[in-house]
Amino acid sequence: MRRERFQISSNYKILLVDDEPGIVDSLSVVLKRSGYHYTGLTNPLEAIELVRKEHFDLLILDFLMSPIHGDEVVRQIREFNREIYILLLTGHKDLAPPLETIRALDIQGYCEKSDRFDQLLLLVESGIKSIAQMRLIKKFQEGLNKILQAVPKIYQLQPIGSILEEILTEILPLMNSKNAFILVDDVTQFSPGNNSIFKGIGIYHTDIHDFMEMLNPSLMEHIGHARLNKSSVKLQGGVVVPLINEYHQDIGIIYVESDDLEDGLKLLEIYSNQAASSINNAFLHSLVNIKNDELNKTYDQLRERYMDTIEALRMVVDAKDTYTRGHSDRVAYYASKIGESFGMSKEELELLKVSGLFHDVGKIGTSDDILFKKEKLTDRELIEIRKHPLKGAHILSAISMFKEVAPIVKCHHERVDGSGYPEGLKGDQIPFMSRIIAVADAFDAMMSDRRYRSKLPFEEAQNQLVLGSGTQFDQDVVVQFNHVLDKFPDMIKELTETYE
Repeated sequence: MRRERFQISSNYKILLVDDEPGIVDSLSVVLKRSGYHYTGLTNPLEAIELVRKEHFDLLILDFLMSPIHGDEVVRQIREFNREIYILLLTGHKDLAPPLETIRALDIQGYCEKSDRFDQLLLLVESGIKSIAQMRLIKKFQEGLNKILQAVPKIYQLQPIGSILEEILTEILPLMNSKNAFILVDDVTQFSPGNNSIFKGIGIYHTDIHDFMEMLNPSLMEHIGHARLNKSSVKLQGGVVVPLINEYHQDIGIIYVESDDLEDGLKLLEIYSNQAASSINNAFLHSLVNIKNDELNKTYDQLRERYMDTIEALRMVVDAKDTYTRGHSDRVAYYASKIGESFGMSKEELELLKVSGLFHDVGKIGTSDDILFKKEKLTDRELIEIRKHPLKGAHILSAISMFKEVAPIVKCHHERVDGSGYPEGLKGDQIPFMSRIIAVADAFDAMMSDRRYRSKLPFEEAQNQLVLGSGTQFDQDVVVQFNHVLDKFPDMIKELTETYE
């Protein structure tokens, strides 16, 4: 708490003026101990010139001074500076200037001199709070003016890349930042599939390949969290703000590196609503204003690079543990076979396969101590491991191409009786493909050696699925999978050939 107060105090400059050096020295000690940045003077005429040349937030001065009194010092300063906050000191209350003079000169407070400085420090703290509020109001006024000036620019019909760059340029001053990027979806009917485009500024003004190198798993998770929950996510030194259009649809995010996450964030959230609407507007006129060949190339590059990134994360998870190596490939294979038995379309089977491949990608953020532990997990460790479906969903939600995969991954540890995680969904509340992944995941886990147990025989694994039918697993999925497993030897051969 004390460190925080010191940091706040040091953001403000105080000028202390008294023609008695002893008073200046004593007050200097008190102000320094409280963490304030101050300058002390004994000549009131020098003080007037210093205020004229430098910025000070607060002025503390004596009333009776030589060669001029404090009220004359204030009168001269007020001729060129109406913003500085002023506290007047008096040797005795009877010697204080008239109330009319205090009001006319806009003096914010005064107190009697004393051997104890408690009252003065309270007035200083109160003054600093008032100054901070005025700063905030001024910042909001300036910020809102900038937003009003920027809105016509971003609503002009121009290529989407130009609009995104304009938005980023206007954001930086609001957040005292130099680095930012936008990930945004194409929401038009003219764009087939789920496409996202990227634009960066500062260090993020780079190509797709280098951008993906910067997009670490933690940032990807936070981006997905902001999109799924439609709320800003504060990070250490930055913030992710979702872009929500006038139809309350999530169409992307803005990420800004900044330490000004309190006042600046409020302005950014106001601006982001306008930005989302302008982006929507641009896409609605895409056939006229966007070079579609160039845009499609950008879509494809981002899609390919993000797919590479997710695949790399999956491989990292696989490579961590020899006991689970190849697990995601096998889950994807078994899930696809179950999907085929239900007569799913080619597109549905592709979605199911991708969901199986990436169902454990959220484990990238789980510590090795927990993943590799042979003994029973503690309650705390169990809570941590159970976060991986949600983490995986957040990572996959960062760009729109995985929008349909994310909820499937998120729910693959839910149980039909409602005792699963992360949300305790039951029955039909759980996406059907998640129920398929759950069965495929459990079967492969039972058929594989793990650190804490040996693999089960085929018949026993099959029997465990039946025992869990209707509680842990969807009964129809288990029945269908058992029919599929009649060809298990052929499946093992095909699986080996497919993933060699």
